[in-house]
Amino acid sequence: MQLIYNMLNATGLAFLQYDFMKNAFLAVILLTPMYAFIGTVVVNNRLAFFSDSIGHSALTGIALGVLIGIGSPIWSLILFSIAYAVLLVLVKTKSLSSVDTTIGVFTSIALALSIAIFSKMGGINKYSSYLIGSLLSITPGDLLLLVIVFVIVIAFWLIYLKKVFIVGFNADIAKSRGISPIVTEIAFTVLLAIVVALSIQWIGILLVNSLLILPAAAARNIAKGIKQYTFFAVIIAFLGGLIGLILSYYFETASGATIVLVLAVFYSLSFIAKKSRE
Repeated sequence: MQLIYNMLNATGLAFLQYDFMKNAFLAVILLTPMYAFIGTVVVNNRLAFFSDSIGHSALTGIALGVLIGIGSPIWSLILFSIAYAVLLVLVKTKSLSSVDTTIGVFTSIALALSIAIFSKMGGINKYSSYLIGSLLSITPGDLLLLVIVFVIVIAFWLIYLKKVFIVGFNADIAKSRGISPIVTEIAFTVLLAIVVALSIQWIGILLVNSLLILPAAAARNIAKGIKQYTFFAVIIAFLGGLIGLILSYYFETASGATIVLVLAVFYSLSFIAKKSRE
């Protein structure tokens, strides 16, 4: 880790003189590609409401962790998010109700349960930081965990990319090619839950879905194929993350919110570019 810090110091960027900014900078390098990769599937397969539901369910995971007495709520958050996501996929597959109705029901129950638990235990104020998050609070230990998750995401992307997009396009075609839609969807959902739950402490429950959606949505406006779609999403996510982090340092604003605002600018520009071609 010290070697990486020395390399960052050699760049001469003023904001990197502080260790917490170096950690945040490295976090952006790791988080933004992961969100771009996963976000392309979320946008392409129309799962924005689904991923938002997983993000909001994090409150319940934290509340249950506090109720049970787990030392760090992040682990109960991750475990609950995985269980919640898998159950949601299974119910969504079997339910006769529309997908958005099923997701709405799950989200309502999860939020109500978390509020009930927190009200019983004295309020949510102690854990309100999870609503907004802070990249500046990330530690070297967190970065190591991010590296592991980053490797998992890349491996999943290389193995399941084609399958996930085929399932999103047409489940019947996927079955005809020997691809199980339910298995593929659960695998992707578990990965989504892990990434979202892990990064909520740094991005915030209120903003985490925006970081998933905006880079992919912007890339979709200007891309002409899957490869361009993925490439542009990664570039936009990385640039948005880096610019937003730097601006948050100089303007003393919340890092997650600033990054999202920069990504919103990228999306607006991509939308204008798309309309100018039509």
